[in-house]
Order: sequence, then structure tokens, then C-alpha cells
Amino acid sequence: MNYPSTLPDTHQRVLERIIQQFQRDPRIVGMAASGSYATNTMDKYSDLDLVIAISPEHYSDVFEQRFTMINQLDGMTAAFTGEHVGEPRLVIAIFAPDAIHVDFKFVVLNDAAKRVDHNAVLWERDGQLTQALGCAQPSYPQPDPQWIEDRFWIWTHYAATKIARGEYFEALEFISFLRQNVLSPLALKQQGLTPSGVRTIETRLPEFARQLQATVAIPNESSLTKAMEHCITLYLQLRRSEQVEPNTAAQTLCCDYFKRELQP
Repeated sequence: MNYPSTLPDTHQRVLERIIQQFQRDPRIVGMAASGSYATNTMDKYSDLDLVIAISPEHYSDVFEQRFTMINQLDGMTAAFTGEHVGEPRLVIAIFAPDAIHVDFKFVVLNDAAKRVDHNAVLWERDGQLTQALGCAQPSYPQPDPQWIEDRFWIWTHYAATKIARGEYFEALEFISFLRQNVLSPLALKQQGLTPSGVRTIETRLPEFARQLQATVAIPNESSLTKAMEHCITLYLQLRRSEQVEPNTAAQTLCCDYFKRELQP
């Protein structure tokens, strides 16, 4: 088969072993790769993101046996399921000797079309996976600006209480949440880019990434206060480009609280 030009040899060797073994299982009707494989942007640090399409009548059996199947692959060293990212169908594994990270997502063939990015078919039986993927276009979840506005000012109050109480590490994590789920998705969306949190934002939006640096804090009151102030400033800048109904009462109340508790 024709592999992407950016596929490292280390990854190709693992991928070929996986394809050869899974092809022998008649319950599997096809395999596809997503992520940087599908966009031909892989490097030596990339994961292999694989979609394993299963005949509907065999899905339950394959799902129960998925670890047995993966453990039989040469070089498989460790693996676990993906509940922490909200995807129990996912098995995350690492392969020796080159420490290649592989994500296996086991799906019913009919569900293969429900995806957030493009898939490159690696192999299939009778064109079944290609046909299933053709039923729908990829659709990445978009941020809802009104949903964010309805929450942002209470989130501001929450951050203020954590900083003022001295719960600095919790405040650090919360500011990270805002970067990941509010600021970066809105900025990417407004530039017509996939709003995938802070992933590769340094290269996709370098100027905005420089602005985000001001939201990075260390665990003390002064640093966290300044970082949260920058989060508020960035959010207000981004909100100007969105059609939302601002909650000015909540904004005033929570910003006044923030200033009263944290600013001299």
C-alpha cells in the first residue's frame, strides 16, 4: 500500500504488524487511520490513531476480546482503556522497541462515519469501510459562544475564590481549563481552524499563543491574579467577534468581586 511520505519507518513497522494480524480476523471489515497520518503531517513524535471497524453481529465479541487481540501483537508492552478522555471504545497502547504510541478505536462499521476528522483507509473488505465513511463528513465539535458567556463570569468568581483562599494549585488547573476550553477554541474557530484546545496552537496561531503566555502563572496570589486578569481581557476581545447576549450584570458583579478580593 502507499503510506504517507511523512510516516516514520519505526511507525510503519508497527503498523504493518497490526494490519497483517487484524486482516486475518474475519470479524474485522476494515481499518483506517486518522490524525496526522490522514493529513500526512506525521513526525517521530506522532501517535498512530487507528479505527478498527467491526461487523455489527461480531462487535460485542471483539470488544470483549480487544485486549487479547492487542496483546498478541509483537512488541505490545502496555495498554489501557480511554475512559479518561470519554472514549471507552479506545485502547491506548505502546510498542517496543521504539516506544510507538498506538490508539485503537474499536467501532461498529455503521458508526465509522461519526468522526471528528478525516480517515485514511488502510485496508478493507469489499469496500465496506469506504462506503460507511462516505455516509457523513467529519465534524469537529464547535465551541458555543453563548454557552461560554453564560458560564464565564461565574467561572471568574470561582477563580477569585480559589486564589483568595490560597488554593493556588487548584487555581492553576482552572486557568488551564480556561485556556483549553474557552480561549483557544474561540480563537481557533474565529480563524476557521479546528478548535482543538491548545493543541499545536503555537504553530497554528503563533501571535495568539504569545498572548496566552500571559495566562501562565506560578502558584502564588500575585501571579495567579495577573494570569486571570489576562484571561478576562482575552475573553472580552474574543467575545467582540461573536454574536452573544452578554450578561452584563453577572460580568459587573463578578469582576467587581475579583477586584475587591484580589486587587490592591
